[in-house]
Amino acid sequence: MTTQDGLRLLPWAGPDGKPCYLSTEDQDSYVSRLADQIEATQLGMASALLEQALQVLDDGASDPEWLSLLVAQLAGSLRDVLRVANSRGSCLAMPDLLEGEPQSDRRG
Repeated sequence: MTTQDGLRLLPWAGPDGKPCYLSTEDQDSYVSRLADQIEATQLGMASALLEQALQVLDDGASDPEWLSLLVAQLAGSLRDVLRVANSRGSCLAMPDLLEGEPQSDRRG
């Protein structure tokens, strides 16, 4: 879960929404274990939200305000899951499709 230079992307953002990194080789340090726990929680929440969204799709009719809240929660969860994926897969190359996408088109 570390990049090639030994930094681990943490599952939370710092001031101004900037990424936070941990510089340690000790995967059993307090901050490393905390990051692991938070990542597990974020992935669990994403799974629960996905189930909820699938139920809404099966229903077909839902309150627009409730749908808006669900979409906001899904967007936040997707942001968290992408951060976890980026942290865990930092040595993998990003697809060309995403590399060419302008920063202004990305939200989060």
